[in-house]
Amino acid sequence: MKKAVLKQSATLPDAVDGKKRATYRVLVLNAGSSSLKFAVFTGFGHRTKLVRVLSGNIERIGSSTSIFTLKHHNDLPTEHTTISAPNHLRGLTYLLKHLAGIGVTDFAAVGHRVVHGGMRYHEPQRVDRAMLTELRRIRVFDPEHLPAEIALMEFFVKKSPRVPQIACFDTAFHKKMPRVAKLLPIPRRYAAKGVQRYGFHGLSYAYLMQELKTLDGSAAKGRVILAHLGNGASMAAVRAGQSIDTTMAFTPAAGLVMGTRSGDLDPGLVAFLARSEKLTAAQFDKLVNHASGLLGVSETSSDMRDLLAREAKDVRAAEAVALFCYTAKKQIGAYAAALGGLDTLVFAGGIGENSSASRARICAGLDFLGIKLDKTRNAESTPVISAKTSMVTVRVIRTDEELMIARAISENLDLHLTTQI
Repeated sequence: MKKAVLKQSATLPDAVDGKKRATYRVLVLNAGSSSLKFAVFTGFGHRTKLVRVLSGNIERIGSSTSIFTLKHHNDLPTEHTTISAPNHLRGLTYLLKHLAGIGVTDFAAVGHRVVHGGMRYHEPQRVDRAMLTELRRIRVFDPEHLPAEIALMEFFVKKSPRVPQIACFDTAFHKKMPRVAKLLPIPRRYAAKGVQRYGFHGLSYAYLMQELKTLDGSAAKGRVILAHLGNGASMAAVRAGQSIDTTMAFTPAAGLVMGTRSGDLDPGLVAFLARSEKLTAAQFDKLVNHASGLLGVSETSSDMRDLLAREAKDVRAAEAVALFCYTAKKQIGAYAAALGGLDTLVFAGGIGENSSASRARICAGLDFLGIKLDKTRNAESTPVISAKTSMVTVRVIRTDEELMIARAISENLDLHLTTQI
């Protein structure tokens, strides 16, 4: 097995504070079930500010036409292109070719969001053969994400073996949850096989807690509920900076109502639909992951913006919105109980950051918990949307998973280290 050394040619010389230091360019990949977010950062050495120079997304991977978006973080216009991306690898190939065409090459490292780390991986780590072997073994834990994420890592092992890759695990944030929160009420023998509550959206939650610490250090040490509400939606209860519970469980399909995922369901539905509809396990999995949630209830859209626009004339849209907000409201109450009170509530994610109507409906009637929104602040999505008289501070923080991955790369990248390929 050969050692691959990251050559100095992958760095770009520059000067900082009059001293010659190495700057590097890193590529961050965030693969979803049918999307591939990406970003390019530059930075100077270890623990120094990273600068995002490019970012974008490939949406609708696997459909007949995919949409490629590239945002230049300067004066250049954002690019939108229709491409063919039947899978994530084809999308990545297009991305790298496009970046090369504008002179963005020579990456010093590549970072990956990996949704599931199983029982073994709890910290950002360099990708090696042992990791890839283990991730292949636990692919059944998360067939929606892991196969594509593994394929992206294997691509760089083959095409750019000298470039180190850093894997960042979404499950890591919840690793220290109390055992009672991790246990699932099924026969104990399954726990030995890794069947437990893992929780997800960990990179988002880690970023939110870092930001909260910067904004209000004492609040970050208190009782916090983080609400990452988007197409994928979850909440986490955090005490003294540690996750004590979270809504997603063994898979990301559990917990809150989401765009196309059902969230928590009566497990008896599996047997009922198998008898009445002849649904197989694979068909049931597709049902709860891709045809349920807001889309299933509304029968028209998984997008909260569409549903809010239609709710006045479409009862199905109105009921989908109501169900989403109702389950989120209930969860806040449950986590306030688990935390023994509540000091801070943070909204993030596409819905949490942008839908003032959803936030208002979720928080309505929670005065007994000390939650009271300021209507004007909420409508304007200001950083703090709670009223001055509110006992609980309610914040809106724009999450940034890609920056968290870039930070992990910065902390792990040492130009003098070698990595086993």
